[in-house]
Amino acid sequence: MAFTGTVYGRKVHLAGTWFDAVTEEAVAERVIAALERGDGGRILTPNVDIMRLASGRGARAAEVRGFLEDATLVVADGMPLVWASKLSRTPLPERVTGSGLIWSLSAALGRAGRSVYLLGGTPPDETGTDGAVKAASVLAAGCPGLRIAGQVAPPFGFDLDPDTCAQVYTEVIEAKPDFVFVGLGFPKQERVISDLRAELPFTWFIGCGAAIGFVAGELHRAPIWMQRSGLEWAHRLAQEPGRLAGRYLVHDLPYAARLLAGAALRRR
Repeated sequence: MAFTGTVYGRKVHLAGTWFDAVTEEAVAERVIAALERGDGGRILTPNVDIMRLASGRGARAAEVRGFLEDATLVVADGMPLVWASKLSRTPLPERVTGSGLIWSLSAALGRAGRSVYLLGGTPPDETGTDGAVKAASVLAAGCPGLRIAGQVAPPFGFDLDPDTCAQVYTEVIEAKPDFVFVGLGFPKQERVISDLRAELPFTWFIGCGAAIGFVAGELHRAPIWMQRSGLEWAHRLAQEPGRLAGRYLVHDLPYAARLLAGAALRRR
């Protein structure tokens, strides 16, 4: 496992991956500028878990590295990554999360009169309302000028059913949005983005994980002090212990410790 940290221009090389040394605000500015030029793109927000997967061997690791290589912008969604960059004397300016970008990007897209599509969130309940509809309503109300090109919260496992998957893809493609927030969890959301990019070359995409659920009010994000102190994972673990305990405690914490130790040794 190589823990390097070299800056070339506005990029930082950390744990085998190039990160863009940008703030959340700068990401929004870059996306709007690219859209004005007619360029599409893809934002990836690696956290410790994604970096751990990318550092492994086999088909799954190769797939994750392929997502990273395909990204137009790569930003650090994880305080251990920011800390490691600082220990290596090649600091990333801040943590940039999908949960934050869904708001800052939507605000910037609204000011530019652009459109978004929301793909993700909880499927429809007994009233027929789903997470994507709720989130779209909240974003439209909070981001003046933002156009909602569409939204869909597909059923769990939709990607395994060719007919349902084709229907979902068709809806997104026909809407021709400027930006698509895909909140299906990693790596499913990145696979979907890879499929859609070929059909929407002028559109921007981000795999935003639980962000649609946060906006819809279905999930609650950690307090600001936990986000800034690197403890947001503990808040998520308390919410979903059965799903996240093994990932966070057995796999990710040891990887984060090695990452920080390697960065500290390299600095010395």
